Amino acid sequence: MRKIKFVLVSLVAAILVGCGTTSTVPITGRKQTLMVSDGEVLSLANQQYQQFMQSAKKSTNAQNTAMVQRVGQKLAQAVTQYLTANGLAAEAQNFAWEFNLVQDKQVNAWCMPGGKIVVYEGLLPVTQNEASLAIVLGHEIAHAVAKHSAEQLSNQMKQQYGAQLGTAVLGALGMGQNTQSIVQAIAAQGFNFANLKYSRDHENEADHIGLIIAAMAGYDPQVALPFWQRMASSSTNQTAEFLSDHPSDATRIKNIQGWIPEALKYYKK
Repeated sequence: MRKIKFVLVSLVAAILVGCGTTSTVPITGRKQTLMVSDGEVLSLANQQYQQFMQSAKKSTNAQNTAMVQRVGQKLAQAVTQYLTANGLAAEAQNFAWEFNLVQDKQVNAWCMPGGKIVVYEGLLPVTQNEASLAIVLGHEIAHAVAKHSAEQLSNQMKQQYGAQLGTAVLGALGMGQNTQSIVQAIAAQGFNFANLKYSRDHENEADHIGLIIAAMAGYDPQVALPFWQRMASSSTNQTAEFLSDHPSDATRIKNIQGWIPEALKYYKK
């Protein structure tokens, strides 16, 4: 029985470790394992983006719309130049950059894989200027460049495979259905908290990369501090950090302070 258990557990580990391809996140150099291809992610993202834009109302403020597009294109150009200069020209070809300002009072912005970015009008009173807007857009672009969506999809796939294989192992070891259900419930809760932390790690990395992208595009990365302080003062979310998918305001500001010296090396007025 011990031999069977060892073989099954080894099989689970081998399958989870052996699946996917390893790539390197630009700028931070972090290694990641992806189980989905760029084509698969881009196809799914484009479908969701088109669905959103069909129901969204674009801003009628021509000046603000032009600002979002102007800042976004400067950042996109900086990213493209960086990727190309660092042997990642093929990666740069995956992006068809598009920047939209939509009518929504939420203080929010997001970026789909492939470079489709949406900014909500409610964000602009907090950014207040182009440089702070560049900090936000740099952060969103960083999620796409670092393939965070593909990584989270891959993580979910690993969890599903692990749960399915785990059920097979429990059955082979003679455990009853009740015992299997309890173990699976505990595993599901564990996955839930793991995913929350996983998202915070991605948010931190996007802050880091986004700060440097903004600097590359000619925006002073030091404006990130007063911007995030304004975000903190306007936030009504008091969720404890360990239960949140974003870092706390205090943690975010502290981390950004540590990254500013690095970002300033890329900054040219």
